[in-house]
Amino acid sequence: MVHPANKKISQPGSQLRGHVARKRFGQNFLVSTAIIQEIVDAIAPRAGETVVEIGPGLGALTEPLLARIDHLQVVEIDRDLIARLRQRWPAERLTVHEGDALDFDFSALKRAGPLKIVGNLPYNISSPLLFHLSESATVVHDMHFMLQKEVVDRMVAEPGSSDFGRLSVMLQYHYHMECLFTVPPDAFEPPPKVMSAIVRLIPRDKKKVGADGTAQSADNETAKDEALFARIVAAAFGQRRKMLRNTLRSFIDEAGLTALGISPTARAEELGVGDYVRLANALKNAPTPQPQT
Repeated sequence: MVHPANKKISQPGSQLRGHVARKRFGQNFLVSTAIIQEIVDAIAPRAGETVVEIGPGLGALTEPLLARIDHLQVVEIDRDLIARLRQRWPAERLTVHEGDALDFDFSALKRAGPLKIVGNLPYNISSPLLFHLSESATVVHDMHFMLQKEVVDRMVAEPGSSDFGRLSVMLQYHYHMECLFTVPPDAFEPPPKVMSAIVRLIPRDKKKVGADGTAQSADNETAKDEALFARIVAAAFGQRRKMLRNTLRSFIDEAGLTALGISPTARAEELGVGDYVRLANALKNAPTPQPQT
């Protein structure tokens, strides 16, 4: 008897014999019916929503998604797979955007209803793709992705842990994130050499309502200059074994760190997202200190 979690879907499995998974595209095709159902249940697609699937591949998620909604948008780079998708579903059910997800403007697909983005992301470009997707965070309702478990662990890591890094800070600035469940290698064809996990990302509302009922920015939640915020985080984690007084010396001196309640001898992973926002906001209009010798 086959355990439900390991039962394989027959149609994409048979299609796989006619398609060679391409390493340069990071292709590992999901074939476990139980895992597929669990993912679709987590996504919970509804009528009126715009759902975008990244890397639909052989349609393992595409088919059950289309069973719940009338139309689906997909972004695919592999021309052979694009031809299969267009042959299998008519244009009124499936819109295929041919190209690299790293270059795609996801915010352009926002309509009147909620925008949801889903997919089994290529593990070889997962981090840069997550950074790219954060550019559309203000218009997205939620996102559900299959990723390498190691990456998900870094995304949801707490300050002070070895997994907490630049990816943690930058994504936690934009999203509330939750690891929903793990996925074993035998749920794929070909099986990857790593465990996978499903993560949910819900954009954070970085505005607070004031006593008069109007929306107000919270200084400890919203970076006044997000580019500066990103540079500070990158510098802090660029040499994470070093103390902040060394990694951030081009931004602020020891006295300045101390004045902000940040220990100059702390290391990057010891600060939370709010600390980095507070630091960036304090430095926005401050003169840049001369490099210390």
